[in-house]
Order: sequence, then C-alpha cells, then structure tokens
Amino acid sequence: MTRAVYVAAGEAGSNKGTVALGLVALLSRQVGTVGVFRPVVRAGREDALINTIRGRFQLALPYEAYAGVTYDDVHADADRAAGDIVARYRALARRCDAVVVVGTDYTDVGAPTEFGFNARLAADLGTPVVNVVSGRGRTAAQVAAAVELSARELAHHHARELAVVVTRAGEPLTIGHPAPVFVLPETPSLRAPTVADLADACDGRFFLGERDGLGREASALMVGAMSLPGILDRLTEGAAVIIPSDRAAALLPGLIAAHTSPGFPALSAVILTGGTELPAPVERLLRGMAIPLPVIATDHDTFDTATRLSAVEGRFTPEAGGKTDTAVRLFAEHVDGALLLERLDIAKTDVVTPLMFEYELLDRARARRRHIVLPEGEEPRILRAADVLLRRGVAELTLLGDEERVRVRAAQLGLDLDAARVLSPFDPELRERFAREYAAARAHKGMNVDLARDTVTDVSYFGTLMVHTGMADGMVSGAAHTTAHTIRPAFEILRLGLVSSVFFMCLADRVLVYGDCAVNPDPAAGQLADIAIASAGTAALFGVEPRIAMLSYSTGASGAGAEVDKVRAATELVRERRPDLQVEGPIQYDAAIDPTVALAKMPGSPVAGRATVFVVPDLNTGNNLYKGVQRSAGAVAVGPVLQGLRKPVNDLSRGATVADIVTTVAVTAAQVSDDQVSDDHQGEPFPRS
Repeated sequence: MTRAVYVAAGEAGSNKGTVALGLVALLSRQVGTVGVFRPVVRAGREDALINTIRGRFQLALPYEAYAGVTYDDVHADADRAAGDIVARYRALARRCDAVVVVGTDYTDVGAPTEFGFNARLAADLGTPVVNVVSGRGRTAAQVAAAVELSARELAHHHARELAVVVTRAGEPLTIGHPAPVFVLPETPSLRAPTVADLADACDGRFFLGERDGLGREASALMVGAMSLPGILDRLTEGAAVIIPSDRAAALLPGLIAAHTSPGFPALSAVILTGGTELPAPVERLLRGMAIPLPVIATDHDTFDTATRLSAVEGRFTPEAGGKTDTAVRLFAEHVDGALLLERLDIAKTDVVTPLMFEYELLDRARARRRHIVLPEGEEPRILRAADVLLRRGVAELTLLGDEERVRVRAAQLGLDLDAARVLSPFDPELRERFAREYAAARAHKGMNVDLARDTVTDVSYFGTLMVHTGMADGMVSGAAHTTAHTIRPAFEILRLGLVSSVFFMCLADRVLVYGDCAVNPDPAAGQLADIAIASAGTAALFGVEPRIAMLSYSTGASGAGAEVDKVRAATELVRERRPDLQVEGPIQYDAAIDPTVALAKMPGSPVAGRATVFVVPDLNTGNNLYKGVQRSAGAVAVGPVLQGLRKPVNDLSRGATVADIVTTVAVTAAQVSDDQVSDDHQGEPFPRS
C-alpha cells in the first residue's frame, strides 16, 4: 500500500517547498521509491519544484508522471479537473512506495477558495495533510489563530490533519493544538533569489560569464547609476548589479575586476538592461576574458528591471542546490521525523536503494559531526563540496591553503564557507610542531627535524599530521593528487596493520561490500583473512550485516590448486580468529549471490546465495569485478574506503565529482569511532541501524 502526505498552505509566501523537500528526504530514508505529485501546474513550462525534487532525489519517472492538470483545466471545468487529478495521482501511486503531494501556489485558483480546494483534493486522494502556516510578521497569538482557522477548513472538507508546520517564524513559538506543531525559523538564504530567478523575472538571457553561477543566491540588488568609483564604493557581498547596456563598456570590466579582487566583495551577477548591443571590440574583449560570474541581458529598461527584481523571492529550482540543502537541513533539525513516520504508519523497508544508503550515510555522519581536513583547499570541486557539506551539517571542516586565496575563490564561486577553518601548511607554529612529530615517527628511517620541516609543508603530510595529532578526525584528498601522494603519509604515520580497502556497491535494492579491490595486489592467506575480518567490520559499521564469501574459481571441495588452496586456508583462518562471523569459502560468485545456484552447489550454507561481503583473492580479480558490476548492473560504487589505519584517511579519484567528494567525506566521518575523536571536538554517540 502506498503511503502519501499532502502539503497544503493557507496563503502565498508560506515557503511550503521547504516542507515538501524535507518530507521527500525523510521518506527517501525509509522506503525504496518516493514520488512527488503536483495536482495543478502552470501551462507551458515545467514546474520548478517537481524538477528540483526529481534531480535532488534521483526520481526515475518522466516529468509528466508527477504533474496533474493545469490551472487552465481547473478554470475550464473544476469537477473534471479534480477527476483527472485523482486518476493521475493513482497512476503515480501504483509505481511508488510513498508520495508527497504538494498543493497549489496561490497563482490562478483564487486565494479565498484555494485552501478549500486543496483540502477537498486531499480528501479525494485519501491523503493526510501537513498544514503549512506562515509565521512571518505574526505574533504567537496570530499564528495560533491562523492554525486554528486552517484546521477548521480541513475538517470541514473531511481532510485529516497530520501535523502543522509553522514556517518563517521570527521568534520561538509554542502553539497548543491537537496535531503536532513544528516551527521553522525564518532563514534569509531561503528568501534570497538565485541569479536564475532574477533572470526569469526580467525575461533575461544568459549573455556572458559562468553559467554555473545561475544557482548563486543574490543577497542584494544594486543599480549602478553612477560612475565606476561610486559603484565600487557601494558594492556589498553577493549583490547583483544592474547597469544599462549602453554603459557596459565603461562599467563591466571594472565590476569584473572588483569581483576577482580580494579587496572588494564578490558579486552574484551583473544584469545589463535596455537591450543595447555592445560595441563589437568591447564584446570581443569580454568574450575573450574569463568572467567568473554570470552576466544577464534583458530588453527591459533599468527602472522596470529594478522594479521586477525587487519583488522576487527565492524559489527552489534545479540550479539552486545550496538553497535545497539548506531547506532539507532546516526541516530535519526542527521537525520530529520519527513522529511523522509513526503517524503515517510507514515501516522501514528491507530494500536498500542507493539513495537510501546515501541518506543513511549522511544521517550517521551528521549525528557525529566529526572534523575532517581537506588538504586540496583551493580546488574548485573541493570548495563546492565543502559548501554542500556545511549546508547539510555533515562534518566540521578544515581546508588547507592560503586563506585569502581560498576565501576569495569561494566568494567568486558564490559559496558560503564561513563555518570552515582555513589553515596554511606553512603556518610556522604548526610546521615546527609537525616536523617534530614526523621526525619522531620516522626516526627509524633516518628522518630528522631539519628534513621534516620541508616534508610537512606538503598538504598530504600536513593533513595526515593534523589527524595524527588530534587536530582532525579524518582526512579526504586525491581530487588533484595521485593515490600514492594521498595515502603514503597515512601508511607511514597511521598504519595499524595490513591496510586494505572496500567498495560499497549500491545495487537497485541492496548494498554489497567488495574487498580488497584497490590496495593489495596478491595477498597471502593470512592477509586475505585480515582483509575479510576488516571488511566485515566495515560492513557492520555501515549497517550491512556481514556474511562473508571468500571468492575463488571453484566452490567447496570441487577444485584444487595453489590459488584455491590459498582461499581455503584464508577461510579457515577467519573461522579460527572470528568464530562469530559467518564465512564461506572457497566459493564462486554465482553461488555466493544467487540462492538458486547456491542450492545446487552448496546446500545448507548460511552464506551461499545470501553473501553481503565478497572478498577477492587478488587485486586483478577485485578491480575487474567491481568495475564490471558497476558498469553492467548500473551499480553506484562508493570507495575505495581504506581499512587498517588508526584514524580514517580516504582517497578520491582525480575525476571525482562534487557528489563523490561529499559522499567520501561522509564515509570518513562515519568511520571515526568514539575513542578516535579529535582533541578539539567530541561528537555524539554513533547511531546503530
């Protein structure tokens, strides 16, 4: 049976999109397939909230599956439109485990009757309602009155109120009400429009610069109606500057220079008004420049443009990833998700999708709030990932690099890294301290303090020594450095025993663990046993019940030879060392994963056909296995995750995406045990699943 919830607001400007995003995130942790449904959308263009949720939560169906009818359809025949809405909703519900229905936006239905329209729809769809009430500019008594009024309207139309969410509250509120009431504080970044919002409001078109900057939030508007010195003197951080296109030749180069200069605030965009074409030499000059912010052109005049843009409030769009992150975190921090799931009567499924694994991973990291150092602090992907990690509250961060360059580059990219610490690897006090630490750790290899002073300024060594000395809990690097450069210091300083790795292979309905596919070329039997035991521990840490398959080219006693004998010996060592673990080997992959094959080849085995941890005999086998499954089965590979270190250090591919970096940092944070917490931070106990 599909579970669903209807998000309805009694007025415009309630920011119910935050509630919708928060609910989709909550349900994505609990069930396999979540859908979003907008009963009424505008004609002629796709709904931005649908596409935001589709992109953020990897919804698989086409846009049309999530949209009902248009406002024109409602005006033409409201009863017929209601019937079509119910039919389209049911078609979607048949394909989902849970659906979040997001009500109308107070655009065309008619404000006096619109909440009643949504209440009737919720009753027709059989979905309980999360009643969203704006607290903006209201006292507690006024909010309570609005809650009571909307609750009566829901009851009048036979819709069940699941909970109340008061948004945009300017002060803490306590509201007495039969249903649970949650309060979200006013959050300025959710009100701030993105550059894409501004462009849309003035019918603007992208003209020059950095298209990725369309998702930046514009914190202020400024009309550049004076000379360049006067404009420069009045610039503010994150401002969008509006200038006439016939003055662009005089003003635009100076604004671009100010944006890139450490002595001036970073801008969000420049908007050219009036539709005047730039002189050909000027346009040729500008198009040859690296312009690190978007330049928008509009045919409206300056006054009309400023008037339009001053009325724009932020909305959720696929480009506004930072705004979406902020909304999801705000909901998670202020709404009791467990209580909502209990009231919806949604039990957690046994299926584990890649998205569910990702959110479980982020939740675990958030619960611990570990401190992770990112040595490649001037790399743009690292900076973008740091912005995401901080917005989502995944970890505390230190970035290595020159602080001025890091801060300026982050501002140019429209990123908020105020909560991150930035350290220079040439900091004289830390350089001396780390030189002594490294010289002591490597004295048996002939290292002395004089030599160590140069070594420790390398960002990988500096970051590893931060972990070693308790200044950080873990390290993630490799976006701009080789694997050897990243992990060599960890091998020298943090090694406990055999260092190995695992990949988490996220299939459509489950997560498997493969080890070792990245570090040890040809482990001996004892090392293979160590890898199996370590991999089982890593699997359990991340909520995967370990059932270990020791892979070989034969199953049971059917084969002989040096390679299969090695696996057989390793299996016996695992049983001796850890009799509590379920392990089978030697076993072929098909017998380990397929219950039907297992019944024929190894009947009665508690692991065969049900394995979750797959230990390969050598690196050649492992690397090809995980890449083959990744490509042929469409699995999401998370890793390599290193094992065998005193504190976690993990390596990134040099082709890593921002999402890869975010996931790897979350994995690293979740690996830190309570007795490994850095000196300057003590996290909460790790939640076990």
